[in-house]
Amino acid sequence: MGNNLQPKFVGMDVHQKSISIAIADEGPDGEVRLYGTIKNTVEAIDKVIRKLVSTGAELHFVYEAGPCGFGLYRHLTGDGFHCIVAAPSMVPKKSGVRIKNDTRDALSLARLFRAGELSPIYVPDTEDEAMRDLTRARNDARIAARKAKQRLHSFLLRNEFIYNGKKKWVKSHSNWLVKLKMKHPAQQVAFQEYVDAVNECTERMARLDEQILKAADEWRWAPTIKALQALRGVSLLTAVNMVAEIGDFNRFQNPKELMAYLGLVPSEHSSGDRIRRGGITKTGNSHARRICVESAWSYRYQARITQFLLKRHEGLAKDILQIAWKAQLRLCTRYRRLRGRGKATQVVVVAIARELVAFMWAIARRIPAVA
Repeated sequence: MGNNLQPKFVGMDVHQKSISIAIADEGPDGEVRLYGTIKNTVEAIDKVIRKLVSTGAELHFVYEAGPCGFGLYRHLTGDGFHCIVAAPSMVPKKSGVRIKNDTRDALSLARLFRAGELSPIYVPDTEDEAMRDLTRARNDARIAARKAKQRLHSFLLRNEFIYNGKKKWVKSHSNWLVKLKMKHPAQQVAFQEYVDAVNECTERMARLDEQILKAADEWRWAPTIKALQALRGVSLLTAVNMVAEIGDFNRFQNPKELMAYLGLVPSEHSSGDRIRRGGITKTGNSHARRICVESAWSYRYQARITQFLLKRHEGLAKDILQIAWKAQLRLCTRYRRLRGRGKATQVVVVAIARELVAFMWAIARRIPAVA
C-alpha cells in the first residue's frame, strides 16, 4: 500500500457467529468509533474490507486470541493486510471499569492497538498447528486415563478391595483385576465399566503415540526434535510436545525470554527499596511448562550417560552433545545443592526446569533454520 494512505486501526471482538468492529484513526486524538456488528463469515469480512479500502485507508487489524482460532488472521494476512492476534492476558484493563460487552471490547482493542500497547502472540503455520492439536489430543487422553484410573481405584476402595502389590497399572495389577468378583451383579457391571474405561483410554493413548511418532518423522522440525533428545529427561514424545508448543526457538532472542514465555520466572512485587519475589508467574504456555517440569525430575540422580541415552546421541553433532553433558553436570549438581540447603523438592525441580529450558534453547538454536 502507498505511503499516502491514511492508517486506520481496526479492532475486532470475534465470536462464533458475529464480529463487532471498531475503527481508530491515526494520532492520539484520532476518532475512535464503532463500525458495527457483522456475521463471522469470509463474505461479510471481505465486504467490510472493500468499503474501508475504498476510503483510502491503510488497514491494521487486531483481535484477541480465543476459541475461534487463527482462521481470520490467516485470511487477512493472506490478502496482504497487517494483522496481529493479541494475548488476552496482556490486554490492559482499567480497574474501575465494571461494564464489559462486545462494543466496548472492540473499541478498546482499536484504541490500544493504535497506542502500541498490545502484545501479539505467536501464530503457528497450519502444519505446526496440526501437530500441536495432535499432541494436545494425546494430553487430553492422558488426563482422561488418569481420571478413569482414579474412579476405578475409588470404586475398589469403597468395596474394600485393596491391591497389595508394589506398583499399580502393570501386568500383575491387571491380573489381579481380572480375578475380582463383586458381591452383587449390579456392582459387577459397574466394575466392568470402570475397567473398560481405563482400557479404552490406554488404547487411545497408544494410538495417538503411534500417530505422533509417524508425523514427527515427516515434520520440518524433525532435526530439532532429534537434537533435543540429547538432553536427559527429554524423550521423543517430550521433544515433539515442546516443539509443537513453542514452534521456532529462534524467535526468542535469549533464554530468559523463553523462560518468561513458559511462566517459569519468579513473580515480583517491589516498591521503593523493598524487593519481594514470590513463586513462578505461571503465565504463558502451561502445556510446555508442565512438560519441562516433568523432564526436570530426571536430574535428581547423578550425572551419567546411560545406554539408552547413548542410542539417542547417535548421529548428533559434537557441540550438541557437549551442551547436553554440560546440562547434566550443572543440573544434577544444582539439584543436590538446593536440596542440601533445605529447599522443598518441588521448588528445586521447578528451578531445574527453568535452567533446562535454557539448554533446550541453546541446542535448538544450533539447528539450521527451516523454511
